[in-house]
Amino acid sequence: MATQAKPILYGYFRSSCSWRVRTAFALKGIDYDQVPVNLVKDGGQQLTEQYKELNPMRQVPTVKIDGVTLSQSLAIIEYIEETRPSPPLLPASPQKRAQVRMICDLIVSGIQPLQNLYLLQKIGDEKVSWAQHFIIRGFEALEPILKQTAGKFCVGNEISMADVCLVPQVYNAERFKVDMSQFPTIKGLNETLLTLEAFKVSHPSCQPDTPEELRA
Repeated sequence: MATQAKPILYGYFRSSCSWRVRTAFALKGIDYDQVPVNLVKDGGQQLTEQYKELNPMRQVPTVKIDGVTLSQSLAIIEYIEETRPSPPLLPASPQKRAQVRMICDLIVSGIQPLQNLYLLQKIGDEKVSWAQHFIIRGFEALEPILKQTAGKFCVGNEISMADVCLVPQVYNAERFKVDMSQFPTIKGLNETLLTLEAFKVSHPSCQPDTPEELRA
């Protein structure tokens, strides 16, 4: 794989789905190029016909890698895991793998889509209360699950795809002023993960397209 051209990530600095892929690349030590797709500017650059040819769903992220074009963050991360297995983002145990995938699906299917940019634009003035409601609803389910599965990280003591999904969702919760004190397990895991270099370099505050006023 080292002889392949660098992967290209089409994403947006504050997109949680793009952030997941950036973190996976960082954890794997994979060098890649970024092409910003601004979800707000010009009415949304993801809506152009040019980008639609790349990603028919008109969403980010999209990744060009190994001669293929992939969309949907978990599909991209699973491909990276299968083709570049070290260090692993899935546990060896089938039971723990299932737990990782359960947590990922809860976040990427049960929480994040209900407070993404496209939906909130449709909601209008009630977008903050809407986002808070569905994040809290999801975290009320996630908190007891993580109490059962967590060690140092979401599932045991090894980094996994579940951690990659958790951090961007907590970032969104904080953006929408969710009181994280009611979710101590989620809060503690997030604080631990944010100390790791892979989560620092993939953070929205330091991407090529991060606005100056949001840079850390």
